[in-house]
Amino acid sequence: METSRLTTSRRGFLGLVGTGAAVAALAACSTGGGGAGASASLKFWNMPWGTPAFNTLDSKITLGFKPESGLPAATYQAIQWANFNQTFSSALASKTGPAISSGGGTPAFLFAKQGFIAPADGLIDSWKSNGIYDDFLPGVLDTMKTDAGYVAVPYNLDMRVNWYNKELLEKAGATPPTDWQSYLDAAAALKKIDVYGFAANGNASGGNAFQMIVGLMINNGGGIFDEEHKPNLVTAANIEALEFVRENVSKGYMDPAAISYTATNANSQWKAEKFGMGFDVPNLAANVGGAAASQLVVSDPLTSASGKKGALYFPNNIMMYKNTPSQKGSEAFMTYYYQNMKALWTQNTGIGLPVLKSIAATPEFQSDPNAVKIVKMWQPIARTWAAPGGTALFSNISYVDSTPAISDFGQNVLSGKSSKDALATFQTTLTSLIKD
Repeated sequence: METSRLTTSRRGFLGLVGTGAAVAALAACSTGGGGAGASASLKFWNMPWGTPAFNTLDSKITLGFKPESGLPAATYQAIQWANFNQTFSSALASKTGPAISSGGGTPAFLFAKQGFIAPADGLIDSWKSNGIYDDFLPGVLDTMKTDAGYVAVPYNLDMRVNWYNKELLEKAGATPPTDWQSYLDAAAALKKIDVYGFAANGNASGGNAFQMIVGLMINNGGGIFDEEHKPNLVTAANIEALEFVRENVSKGYMDPAAISYTATNANSQWKAEKFGMGFDVPNLAANVGGAAASQLVVSDPLTSASGKKGALYFPNNIMMYKNTPSQKGSEAFMTYYYQNMKALWTQNTGIGLPVLKSIAATPEFQSDPNAVKIVKMWQPIARTWAAPGGTALFSNISYVDSTPAISDFGQNVLSGKSSKDALATFQTTLTSLIKD
C-alpha cells in the first residue's frame, strides 16, 4: 500500500499562528450556525491526501451521499496544500467556508478556540450504536477530545517509525535494532561499509528531522508539553534522548550534509543505498522507489535507555463547522462518509494510514507488511505533540507543528549544540510565543 506523500507543512496551520492579523480576523468574526452566509448545500472541502486518483474517488464518494428528506445534499471541493491556511482563514472570516473539511492535524484545535467548530460529541455518541465508534484504532479518538468536547474526528494517520535496509544490515553483519544500544551497534556496523545509520533531513523548510528528535524524546518518556499544556523541555528524559542523537552524530553515523537535506534529498540517499537506517515517514519505501524500496523494512518499536517505548504520530482529522445549513445534515454526511471511505485505501489512492480497524483488516492493506507492522506495533505506543502531559491536541500545539521554532531546535541538535542548551533555547522561544 502506498500511503500519502505528506510534507511537514500539511499537518500544521502555519502562518495563521504567526500572523496576528489573520488570527484577529478570525476572532472578530461571527460564528452563528446556518446564518445568512450559509450555503443551501453541505460544502465538504478535502485536501489532496494522495495521488490525483484520491480526489477523483473522494469526490465520487461525496456526491454519492443521498440525504434523507429535508437534509441538504453535499458538494465537493479539493483545497490545495499551497497557502491552504490563508484559504481557510479568509473563508471562515467571510462565512463562505465549508460545513465540513479536513485540513491537517492541528487547525481544528485553533478553529475551536476561535469559536468556529461544531463539537463532534453527538456524532461520536451516535456511532456507538452503529459500530463506527468501536472500529477506531486504540487511542485515536482520545486525541480529539478536549475539555470542550471532541473538536474533530480522526481521519488518517502519519507517524515516524524506524526503517532499515535489510540487505545493507546483512552486508554489515548487523541485526535489526530492538533498543537504543542495538541501534548504535547496527549504525557502527553500517559505518564500516560506508553507509549512514542515522538518516536525517534537517533542512529548515523541507526537512523533518525535528519530528524524529521529538519522537525519540517521546520514546524515552519525554516530550514538549506538561499536563497544563505548557512547554516543559529541560527534563532528564529529554536530555537523555538528545544525548542519544548526539552520540549518533558525533560518531559519524549521520551524513554531515544531512542538516541541510530536504526529505527529497534524504529519499535520494536511501535510494542510492547511502542511508541504511533511520526514522522516517510510513510511506518511505514508496517515496524512495527503485530497487532499494523492496529492501526497506520497518523495525519493531525501540526500547529507550529508560526502558520505555513510544513514537510521535499525527492524527489528521475531519472537522464540522458551526456555519452549516444543517448540523443534523453535517452529522448524517459524516456517518455516510465514514461508512463509505474504505475505497480510498483499498483502491490505493495514496492516503495515509487508516484510523479504522476494518480498513486495516482489508486484504489490500494487509498485503503491505510494513504498513501492517506500523498499525499493529507502532500506532498503539505512539503519542501526539501533547506528550508527555496529555493525549489530546490543543491550540498551542500550532506553535510546534512544523514552525521555525521547532526547525531551529532540530538544527541546533543536529549541529552539536549541547542537549541542555538546545532544550533551554527551545523552551525560551516557545514561552515567548505562547501567551495563554
